[in-house]
Amino acid sequence: MIEVKQNNDEKHGSFEAFIDGKRAGMMTYTWAGEERFIIDHTEVEEAYNGKGVGKEMLLAAVNFARKDGKKIIPLCPFAKASFQKSEELQDVLVN
Repeated sequence: MIEVKQNNDEKHGSFEAFIDGKRAGMMTYTWAGEERFIIDHTEVEEAYNGKGVGKEMLLAAVNFARKDGKKIIPLCPFAKASFQKSEELQDVLVN
């Protein structure tokens, strides 16, 4: 099971994924004002490639945005591609 923890401050934040207590990946973001944040980097540890780690972190970011009424600007290639592929995530995209 993948556990995702969020770290957040006024300028930056991250979603860290853990599997069996070991860090499996990290997605970082930067705030762009009060209402938007930019996903700028996604990284998955090599041992966990193909296990859905990136997707779980992205879903955590989307759920955070929905819950708090925020929008996402996906700059990192993984996040950008994921939003383009998934119609159901596009409600949190900056237009």
